[in-house]
Amino acid sequence: MSTAPSDLVVVGAGIVGLAHAFEALAHGLSVTVVERDRRPVGASVRNFGHCCVGAQDGDLLDLARLSRKGWLRAAAAAGFWAREAGALVVARSEAEAAVLEELHADRGGEVVQLRSAARTAETLGRPVAGRAVPGRATSGDVVGGAFLPEDLRVNPREAAPALARWIAEQPGAEIRWGTNVTGVEPGTVHTSRGPVHGRQILVCVGHDLDHLFPEPAERHEVQRCRLNMARVTAPAGFRTDASVLTATSMLRYDAFTRQSSAARLREEVLGHSPELLEIGANVMFTGLPDGTLLVGDSHHYDDTTPPFLDERVSRLLLDAVADVLGVARLEVLERWQGVYANSRRGPLLVRDLAPGVRALTVTSGVGMTLSFGLAARTFAGTLEPTPA
Repeated sequence: MSTAPSDLVVVGAGIVGLAHAFEALAHGLSVTVVERDRRPVGASVRNFGHCCVGAQDGDLLDLARLSRKGWLRAAAAAGFWAREAGALVVARSEAEAAVLEELHADRGGEVVQLRSAARTAETLGRPVAGRAVPGRATSGDVVGGAFLPEDLRVNPREAAPALARWIAEQPGAEIRWGTNVTGVEPGTVHTSRGPVHGRQILVCVGHDLDHLFPEPAERHEVQRCRLNMARVTAPAGFRTDASVLTATSMLRYDAFTRQSSAARLREEVLGHSPELLEIGANVMFTGLPDGTLLVGDSHHYDDTTPPFLDERVSRLLLDAVADVLGVARLEVLERWQGVYANSRRGPLLVRDLAPGVRALTVTSGVGMTLSFGLAARTFAGTLEPTPA
């Protein structure tokens, strides 16, 4: 274990911290990562593994596209599974289809590829029509869809651990697992195993920023967002590596919500599925290489996260996913609670805390999506601090 100062000390071995360590090595810098756990166990492994590019808008779209390039470089270097699989947005009503058609007209056919009802249903492994549901043509009806080819898929349970192993094997790099940070000052990170010295220090601890630096976290109104998720057996006939998004997804991502037809869609969903809006649902799912599906999710916000999973919320989500897939029920293999940082003030907190000390937290659910783009901008010197 080296005692010499590193060019960069990263606090936190989540995907944002690891992306910065990867980028630092690419720039020929020495790096030490300090992590309190003994492997990645937080938001970086509890998510869908979906690098959600096409649903972003404005500067976040540029950042996500930059991040996509970093993900592919990291996957090639560290040898983890990354698939340029895109995302399939399923339309099951005229209002849902109208949002996709408007986005297609806005961005063009190369980045928003409209899909027929038959092709969309075939991809899901389901019939085009089914039983009726008030406010919707039919449950099981698929009236169309859109394919977003820029989206990327990784296995969230393998990507961050594989990247961490690769970083630890590189000359000039070290990861200190099981090492709790007790304080940070210019040039030094104080830990439960003694001081770690670095010329630059980057604090990437997500929603736990308030444990180290409560004042900037409170100023940015950082809260914890908890979500119910599960892993299920994929139904027979399901045949895509693409992430699958639905109407509730269109109500959460800026690329869709900025379309004029989104207001009509919200009214429609409020009419037939108010309980999904009540739990902040983003009904979506992604496939893993082993043939199972990651499904979810809900969104509840608090300063402190209670540990309890509400079975009603889980059942609402599982029933909604089963409905999209056209099956009676899903076989649940695992359930868990995801937690990430969120703020109504914006999706990023970038704050220079002292000379050579910067905190960087993604305060929305797109940490996986933006991680490598943020790292690229950090080392290009173009990642500006967010307003206090």
